Amino acid sequence: MIDYAVRTHRSDEMLAREGQLAWRIALVASDDAPLDDAVEDMVINRVIDNAAVAVASLARPAVVSARDQAVYFSYEPGSTVFGLDGSRRVAPQWAAWANGVAVRELDFHDTFLSAEYAHPGDNIPALVAVAQHVGARRSLSGRDLVRAIATAYEIQIDLCRSISLHEHKIDHVAHLGPSIAAGLGALLSLEPEVIYHAIGQALHTTTATRQSRKGEISTWKAYAPAFAGKVAIEAVDRAMRAQTSPTPIYEGEDGVIAILLGGPEARYTVSLPDRGESKRAILDSFTKEHSAEYQAQAWIDLARRLHVARPEVGDATFIDEIVLFTSHHTHFVIGSGSNDPQKYDPRASRETLDHSIPYILAVALQDGEWDHERSYATQRATRSDTVALWQRIRTVEDPEWSRRYLSVDPREKAFGGRIEIRFKDGSKIVDEIAVPDAHPLGARPFTRAQYVEKFNRLARGVIDDSEIERFLDCATRLGHLAPSELDGLNVAAPPQYLATVGQSEGIF
Repeated sequence: MIDYAVRTHRSDEMLAREGQLAWRIALVASDDAPLDDAVEDMVINRVIDNAAVAVASLARPAVVSARDQAVYFSYEPGSTVFGLDGSRRVAPQWAAWANGVAVRELDFHDTFLSAEYAHPGDNIPALVAVAQHVGARRSLSGRDLVRAIATAYEIQIDLCRSISLHEHKIDHVAHLGPSIAAGLGALLSLEPEVIYHAIGQALHTTTATRQSRKGEISTWKAYAPAFAGKVAIEAVDRAMRAQTSPTPIYEGEDGVIAILLGGPEARYTVSLPDRGESKRAILDSFTKEHSAEYQAQAWIDLARRLHVARPEVGDATFIDEIVLFTSHHTHFVIGSGSNDPQKYDPRASRETLDHSIPYILAVALQDGEWDHERSYATQRATRSDTVALWQRIRTVEDPEWSRRYLSVDPREKAFGGRIEIRFKDGSKIVDEIAVPDAHPLGARPFTRAQYVEKFNRLARGVIDDSEIERFLDCATRLGHLAPSELDGLNVAAPPQYLATVGQSEGIF
């Protein structure tokens, strides 16, 4: 890896293209470095993971709406849409839109947490859509798609390690637009100059405030990464037609760093792979066993164990208070440190509840499980005994857990904390958990078997068994797929299933 210093430059400094972050990212994207076997294996896992959570969300209103929009843009050769038969083709940017919403809707796919956080699986829908659309024309294979996905993960994760967006109230998809553009550049073997301009345009059009994850969280949370995928495809298309971007997009006097991030005096160090170096960042990301914000994963696992060992922890009549000592990020984003009253509101949206660790912990302590539907049901959230326990839970930032959260040493990096359950009789339970069970260093790390089991569990009752088998066969052969086989990465639901969910109405 090579460290690059990044800062704002005055216009009269005339920063050369070769010194700009967008150009350095473009060079990484254009470098056909060898693929690591472990990376290819993990790419397959994440393609399966994305499809699992997309299938589980096909009937949800946000996904129905995005799918209904996409089908108005039929196109040949086009791309497939999750849920629809493979013969139904739409323009690739609209397939990326619909499929991106389906993947993100349940907050149930992979994650990376560092200076900034991300769901790098959000890169995949746009890359698959373009690969399907141009695969035959450009003779793209599954191997090309694996390389593109590994590239996109690398760029988004490398940016997240170095540049915090949420610190400046900018939404995390500002790193996603450039990473998708870079991945598309790798997929299509574009020249660095084309990728450079695509990155600049994608970044320029995907910077937005973090209000989408604050207070009453709306359905837009699922649309934000899908929008990044859609506009990144359009940015690459324009760049391929020799259309240029604002430059320097990161370092300019009125650029992203100066105006939206740390300001004119800010300094960042971004580490990117050297030429010929394998892109391995995907191996530092991790998926979710539970449909909730990643920082809640470990707490759900601990709550499940406490539910069995000490069932009285779920009864508010015995509890004085429950305090979670945790990282700055957990406390201020999904904990009581956010100062969002909505995180304690039984009538809050599902999107809000999956970003409320007090709610999630209360339900997990009482039920000893976490389900992507039952745990968020209105009747579950409004239960009086749950509300009573929920109101007794708060979070506190602990400097040591904050340090471990930001550690670059995977052996001590942590996403949990310490729990103190204080009973009314004066006794208390103290326990802690560092990483979720499904984490590579957790009690039950996810391997291919767990990804396949997750897909089977979420897909049963939605798609036919034969479709489950067909998709898994295609996905596990990803690196060996011929151009004509890329369409097999779609998952089709029976028409009678989709007929039960209705349609949305809009302009189109």
